[in-house]
Amino acid sequence: MKVAIYGRSFDNSFSVFVQELIDIINDYNWGITFYEPYFSYLKPRLTLGSNIETFKKHKDIKDSVDLMISIGGDGTFLETIHLVRDSGIPILGVNAGRLGFLASTQKEDIKAVLQQIKEGKYRLQKRSILKLNNELDLFEGENYALNELVVHKKDSSSMITIHTYIDDLFLNSYWADGLIIATPTGSTAYSLSCGGPILVPGVRDFVITPIAPHNLNVRPVVVPDSRRITLKIEGRSKEFLCAMDSRSVPIDSSMELVITKANFMINIIQTENQNFLNTIRRKMYWGADERN
Repeated sequence: MKVAIYGRSFDNSFSVFVQELIDIINDYNWGITFYEPYFSYLKPRLTLGSNIETFKKHKDIKDSVDLMISIGGDGTFLETIHLVRDSGIPILGVNAGRLGFLASTQKEDIKAVLQQIKEGKYRLQKRSILKLNNELDLFEGENYALNELVVHKKDSSSMITIHTYIDDLFLNSYWADGLIIATPTGSTAYSLSCGGPILVPGVRDFVITPIAPHNLNVRPVVVPDSRRITLKIEGRSKEFLCAMDSRSVPIDSSMELVITKANFMINIIQTENQNFLNTIRRKMYWGADERN
């Protein structure tokens, strides 16, 4: 077993848990390769062991790594997608943040979760990815998102109009601050905060959710992910923003955005006690009596 480790900086109180994770991997005699900038951050803070390997890009781990561990919050987890891509490498998210829908392994559970992985007591949950098809290659070959694609007005400019088509059929012209195209994974992220529905992972759908629409009768729409969604944007401003997960680039009204489902999926590791329904119930405090 060879493990790739990706992460960001963390609070000093979390150091003991990262050290525990590394010590367990070394005790199992699993190989470790660190994302190079993260290794530079960890080196003066933790005991990492000998024979350390590092990686920078997708091609460095594609055919040599069996597991990717993301240490951080959901934003950190999303960044690993562009390192894993279509390799099929499963991802385990260790939560060093606050919410953690994707990074669902809590720091107190690191030892137990790694033991279950060692014993093969886990399952892989496949998550769909959306792809932006654009001749200008706006995201330089990384035109994929696990959560969502968003078009948004820039700065404090007036509302924009987003003409939206499903395949070649006109759906609506959204007069709003922006529009979200979310995967089932992304349905618990930005889309949810804008009133979109929660989709259970595994359903084959996208959610189209307007951001602060001018017309109050406009509501989110669920469409099959086998369909092609096309967006044409106009407004008083010359520039708008297009974001895929946590990355954004400026665009103008001459650009037509075509969104489809990617031809690969991401594998997320879930151990015996982890599942989406438990996570959503815990994170959303469903069934909790706040009066106590």
